[in-house]
Amino acid sequence: MKLPVSILAPIILTLFISTPTQAQAPAPAFLPPSPAPAPAPQYVNLSDLLSVAGPFSIFLNYVVQTKVIDTFQNQANNTDQGLTLFVPKNAAFTSLKQTTFSNLTDDQLKSLLLYHGFPQYYSLAEFKNLSALNPVSTFAGGEYTVNLTYDMGTVRVASKWSNPNITSSVYSTRPVAVYEVNKVLLPLQLFSADPPLAPAPAPAPESKPSDLAPKSSPSGSSPKSIDSANSAHVISTSYMLLWVLLGGIMFML
Repeated sequence: MKLPVSILAPIILTLFISTPTQAQAPAPAFLPPSPAPAPAPQYVNLSDLLSVAGPFSIFLNYVVQTKVIDTFQNQANNTDQGLTLFVPKNAAFTSLKQTTFSNLTDDQLKSLLLYHGFPQYYSLAEFKNLSALNPVSTFAGGEYTVNLTYDMGTVRVASKWSNPNITSSVYSTRPVAVYEVNKVLLPLQLFSADPPLAPAPAPAPESKPSDLAPKSSPSGSSPKSIDSANSAHVISTSYMLLWVLLGGIMFML
């Protein structure tokens, strides 16, 4: 018995739709594992560094008090440029007059501290080429410049009233370099009249022998012993004369 086409067509279409497809989906492509994120850079903590090195406690107290340490730290964290810092030892500050910093305004004191840094990392070897660009601007601004000299590995950082040299490398790993200097940098813009250096101690008076001091005799005897000997000789001579005189009187009798 043949079914009418009008009935057979819907049945075939229903079977076709309900039959599960035999084709398999393609396997997903193999993807390599994503690389681990790069570790965050290890920044140098300048406060910790200056507190254990040195002695730099006076410089550290000033930069913390004025918040200049924040400016230096932000620049130290800038890995594109970095920071070069010249840190005076405590003895460099004690060689200055006591009124050197008390006579400065807050802004002037900040400029003085910023004058001790470059907004760029420089190794010791790079100072040789940098010295050819004198004068070199500091962190304090374009007018606050220093003159660098490089002679057989010795680096000097010359300001108006001081010419310190780098005495040691405290830390030098890009992007941060910290160098110890033996004097405080003193710019002309802040000290244009007289150098704020402590006066040198007055020389001790020369000791002169007293005019009343006894003089030694050629024989090595003291003047007192010579006087005693002379007195004894005079007495002995007097006794001899007395005996001679008495003997003459007795002879005449």
